[in-house]
Amino acid sequence: MSTKITSKDINQTVWKACGTFRGVIDPSQYKDYILTMLFLKYVSDLHKDIYKQHLEKYKGDIERTHRAMKMERFNLPHNSTFDYLYEHRNDTNIGEVIDIALTDLEEANREKLSSEDGSGIFRNISFNSNNLGDAKDKNSRLKNLLNDFNAIDLTPSHLENNDVIGDAYEYLISFFASDAGKKAGEFYTPSEVSTLIAKLTKSKPGSRICDPTCGSASLLIKAGKEVGSNDFSLYGQEANGSTWALAVMNMFLHGFDNATIRWGDTIRNPKLKEGDSLMKFDTVIANPPFSLDKWGKVDDKEENKASNSFDPESDKYNRFWRGIPPKSKGDWAFITHMIETLNEHGKAGVVVPHGVLFRGSSEGKIRQKTIEENLLEAVIGLPSNLFYGTGIPAAILIFNKAKGKNKNVLFIDASSKGNYDAGKNQNKLNKKGIKNIIDTYSSFTSGNLVPGILEDKFSYVATVEEIAENAYNLNIPRYVDTFVEEQEVDITAVQMEIVKLEEELKSVQMEMDRYLKELTD
Repeated sequence: MSTKITSKDINQTVWKACGTFRGVIDPSQYKDYILTMLFLKYVSDLHKDIYKQHLEKYKGDIERTHRAMKMERFNLPHNSTFDYLYEHRNDTNIGEVIDIALTDLEEANREKLSSEDGSGIFRNISFNSNNLGDAKDKNSRLKNLLNDFNAIDLTPSHLENNDVIGDAYEYLISFFASDAGKKAGEFYTPSEVSTLIAKLTKSKPGSRICDPTCGSASLLIKAGKEVGSNDFSLYGQEANGSTWALAVMNMFLHGFDNATIRWGDTIRNPKLKEGDSLMKFDTVIANPPFSLDKWGKVDDKEENKASNSFDPESDKYNRFWRGIPPKSKGDWAFITHMIETLNEHGKAGVVVPHGVLFRGSSEGKIRQKTIEENLLEAVIGLPSNLFYGTGIPAAILIFNKAKGKNKNVLFIDASSKGNYDAGKNQNKLNKKGIKNIIDTYSSFTSGNLVPGILEDKFSYVATVEEIAENAYNLNIPRYVDTFVEEQEVDITAVQMEIVKLEEELKSVQMEMDRYLKELTD
């Protein structure tokens, strides 16, 4: 019996393929080439495996087999198969051959691989681009790429389990994120943070789950898996076209074929709708861009404003009735959108910069209203340097439309060292930290905690009256005492130690003088 293919095997093969592009184009770009080829190889091997099964089932009847294949997950034109591309790897126009293959694959699966306006998931990528070098170098790189992927068999019968492909895809996205630096924050939420949010907002079977700024959909998939069954539906929207394509492929590789992932700006043009109204969800989770400038608000005196430009004051969905966030800080625009898309018992979890907790003006008024509505359930401070592209600490806000009579708010400060593992470039929430947060939150939502200090320098339950006394400022140190007293210095002991060191120094100097005298005599 042959050895089954594991996620590690795929990771090693694909990471080797990355060498084809390193030093030629930026990691934030070459990830698209690598992950697209992984998707194409998987779809091709899956198609080949299913074709073989149907051929055996229909005793070699090719016509019936072709009819059966039209009912499968993907329709795969012959020239779009990986095997066809591999056979043509020495062609002088191999870049063009791959581009045509991707276009034909999109055309054959338009409903699955295209956006509402007809744009396909491969529209932003070209294997025939001059960015890959001159004709000779480009052909050489693409040949190497095809050779690398040909070395691994991704047919389901050869895989260790059903999660292998999806897990490998997630793993590779995380590696690309670490290479991409600042740009990584646009498409990836660290795995540990995704796990934490998914557990904090754990959805029940039958739930509709949404991420309105879904990136590559890692967080959305984690939230779905947390349900514990396949009885849920996933929805997402992403503004960046290339990242939207990653999200769509990610869903298919995880087997979530029925997920709905839209391409577009969630604030200016929300696309997850039912009729003329915004779709409502049981769970909404997101890691939106921190303090996004020009998110949609326009200056009152902006004379050259186009008549069809987006104006939140006249938003047809009335999302911003609590107030309009400032033009240069879009955090509360995303939070407001999330709250307005919750159903009557829905819960939301969102990653925010700490400024969201205490900034005044319009943000302060919006914050106050959400607290007065008894929507805010928890404020959780995270360690610094967890996120790609920024070293600043962030927080997670949990909103719950079904808080009931509990008007208190839980504050957690998880920024201390015991809750994360320090890394060279990036810190990581550890299992202990995640468990501490989840256990405390679960106790709070179960109604087992009374107002006041729960755990010194870690957690605190505040009443709405206390928050009001603090002018609705949610800055965590106002509630969780994070002050660490310096150890008391014993002045007498220090003085004695200084005297002792001075005596030792005097002795050493005398010894040195003796040696020097011996050398000169």
